Order: sequence, then C-alpha cells, then structure tokens
Amino acid sequence: MTSSLPLQDPSLLQQKAMQSMFDCIESLCEGALIVDRASRIVWLNDRYADRLGIDPVTAIGQEIEAVIPNSLMRQVVDTGQPILIDLLETAGQTFVVMRMPLRDESGEVVGAVGFALFSQYEALQPLFDRFSGLRADLAKAHKKLAEVRHTKYTFSSFIGNSEATMEVKRLARRAALLHAPVLLQGETGTGKELLAHAIHAGGPRAAQPFVPVNMAAIPENLMEAEFFGVAPGAYTGADRKPRPGKFELAHGGTLFLDEIGDLPLPLQSKLLRVLQEHECEPLGSNRVIRVDVRILAATSRDLEAMVEEGRFRKDLYYRLNVLHIPVPPLRVRLSDLALLCEHLLEKTVFENGTRARELSPAAHDYLRHHSWPGNVRELRNVLERAVMNTDEARLDLGDFQGLLKLSPLPQAPQPTPLGGASYLEAMAEAERLILASALRAADGKVILAARSLGMGRATFYKRMNALRNTSLFGDKSPNRDKQHN
Repeated sequence: MTSSLPLQDPSLLQQKAMQSMFDCIESLCEGALIVDRASRIVWLNDRYADRLGIDPVTAIGQEIEAVIPNSLMRQVVDTGQPILIDLLETAGQTFVVMRMPLRDESGEVVGAVGFALFSQYEALQPLFDRFSGLRADLAKAHKKLAEVRHTKYTFSSFIGNSEATMEVKRLARRAALLHAPVLLQGETGTGKELLAHAIHAGGPRAAQPFVPVNMAAIPENLMEAEFFGVAPGAYTGADRKPRPGKFELAHGGTLFLDEIGDLPLPLQSKLLRVLQEHECEPLGSNRVIRVDVRILAATSRDLEAMVEEGRFRKDLYYRLNVLHIPVPPLRVRLSDLALLCEHLLEKTVFENGTRARELSPAAHDYLRHHSWPGNVRELRNVLERAVMNTDEARLDLGDFQGLLKLSPLPQAPQPTPLGGASYLEAMAEAERLILASALRAADGKVILAARSLGMGRATFYKRMNALRNTSLFGDKSPNRDKQHN
C-alpha cells in the first residue's frame, strides 16, 4: 500500500518546494557551491569544479577565497544580504552568478549558496540593453526637467535704454547678488516675471532650480498641496506615492511667487512660517522638511493698501518687501518703444516663420501716442496681429489704425511764469505740476497716480504733504481715507 504525501503539512511542503527549486536550479546552471558560517566550502558540484579546473574533493573544507579569489560569498555570510545578479571573473572566465544566505530555523545565517547561472554573460545582453535604455530615458527626463526648472531670460532680455529701464536693471542686478527676498511691483505686462528669471540667472543660485508659482492660476483648495506637497494617502484620491511641493522642488534655488497679492489669508500665515523657519510639512504628514529657498515675489496690486484694509498680512508684507523693485509701465519709458518693437518683431518672425518686418516712422509715431494700459504684453499682441494681417515688409500707419484705438497720454499742464523765483522754488513748482498732472490723469486716485510715476503711495503722500501749504491742490487735495480704492 502506497502512502500519500501529507500536503496538509505546510513545513513539509515548504521543504519539498525548496529542495525541488534547488535541484532545478542546480541542474540548469553552470555550477553551484555551498559554504558554511566560516565561509569554508562544504559542497561543490562536479560541473563547477570542471569549469574552474579544480579537484572537488580537495576543495572541500578550504576557505572560499583560496579556491575562488574574487568570490563575495563571505560578504553574503557576514551581512546576511543576497547578491542576486553579479559578474564573477575567475580562471580566465566570466560567470553571471547569484549568491544567497542560508538560515537555520531561528533565522540565523549558517552559510551561503552560490549559483553560476551562465558562463557567457552575452545571454543577458538583451536585459542589459533594456536596463541601459531605461537609464538613458531617465537621464533624458532629468535633463528635460532641469531645463524646465531653469531660467529662460537674462537682464539683456529686458529691452530698453531709457533712464527708468536702466534704473530697474541696476536694482535687479544688485538684488541678484544678495540672498534677501525681492518684491517686484508693477502693472500687468511690464516684465516682472522676466526680471525674476534674470535675477535668479545672475545670482549664485543660477545652477539650482527656478520654480515659478502663479497664485492666480491655482484653485484656493489646492494651494497648500502645491506649496508644501502631499503625503501618501493624505486624502481620498491622493496618490500612494508622496508628491513634493514647490518648496521642496526649489530647494537650493529660487521660488518665484507671481501675483502674491492673490494669496488667501489663511495660507499667508503658513507661508510666513516657512520663510521664517525654513521648514515645511507636507499635507497629511508629520514629517518636517528643511528647505533652503530664495523668495522672489511679484504683484500688480498695491500690497500696502491691502495691508491697511486687512487683506494682506503686515508681517508677511515686511518679510517679502526687503528689496523692492518698482517696474515702470511702458507709458513712462516710451523712449524704449523703438527697441521694443524691433525686438518683438524679430521674435514674431522667428516664431512664426514670416518675413522680416519693420515699422514706418508714421506707424512708430502713432504707437507713441497710445498709453499702453496692457504694457509690453499689449504691444506684442498688436505687433503680431499687424504682422499676420499684411504681407508687406514695412508696417505702416494703416496697419495699426484698425487694430488699436488710441488711449492718449495725459497732457501735463503748461508751467506758469515764475518771474524772479529761485531755483528751489522752480523745482518745487515743477514737482507740483508733475504730481497734479498724474493725479488728474488718475481721476484723483492716489494709488494709480503714484503707480504711473513709479513711486509708492506713501512717497506720493509725503511729497504732497510737503507741498500742502501751496494752493495747487486747494480744497480738492486728496483725502487719504478716500483713496484706498
């Protein structure tokens, strides 16, 4: 009567499976051996002995290095860690080998087993080729990501040689050499992001990441995750892998916070803490990440007025406004218009593959009489539309009259005769005329008037207060409490 194998015994089944697997591998591979806890050979199959050119009987009991000098079996015994795929060069041959520790019932390492899988590693060439291909793809992905995370503009990209433009470049170049936060303030389309790129590219962090974040483009409920990252499973639908935030991505480099005035109040306090403590905590995690990030911020809003109205934290404003760079609107640097048009036309030609274009004097004069509320971005749009609407090499007055409804620049009042006034009195009168002209053009709104002159609202008030004993503003002097709009 034959007895059946007691498959219900898990330990016996495991022993049979292990023995079967060992016998299978041993029969298929080029050779196999076993060493004990002292890394002495206790078993060596005949095929391996033949390939190595040794006597299997005399090899038993010898330390592994005496038989195979380059063997790493002792390392497997000492560490208890397997070496699954490796190349072994010995006796003028190359073997693809696998080494695994052997353990007793208590889990303690008592030896190691090694298999010489192939005597010709060319058998694994398709695997090596696949691995090399994956590494090359990964390297390309890293390179492409690095290009995205680096700057696209330098100071030469901020076109112009007017006094206002040169002052902005001077301030920006100085800021590039420092580590303090920078606040770029100016109307939309004036080139604040371009200057942020240039400041990063011109500083000591130029080789590190440049990570821009547009506050206006991120939904409020996702801002915290975008800034600080997300831990695995932090909320329903979250990825099972951690997702780094912008601060972590910008570590060692620069984080550009565009339209910082759109940052919600609840997140302002968290941002302030990161700026002060240099650490952040991913959403849904207790892990604190140290970050070394330089902050560049930009806004088209009057943050000082927002602070007074309680819509922007005062402490965050002071933390960001260490180095302040006012970016002038195009209407106060119209002497740069010719250079800007030339540059933008060349860029349009390059991007769209059209023929080279130039402006006629009449067209240039026409463009100079527009106030450009959209600034350089509006100018580029107008030039591109004009290029697309004609095949002529020269853009003339008629190419713009149908595209651009002139918004004329405010005319400054004519100065009154000063008679025998002194130089200081003449200068004070000229300043009063400039302030009055800007105020009238802004319909009495101090914020807009100050912005048009490239100065802060507080500075505008100081200059008006210094001149309040004059009758220039009369009873219609702007009231501070009414000018926060």
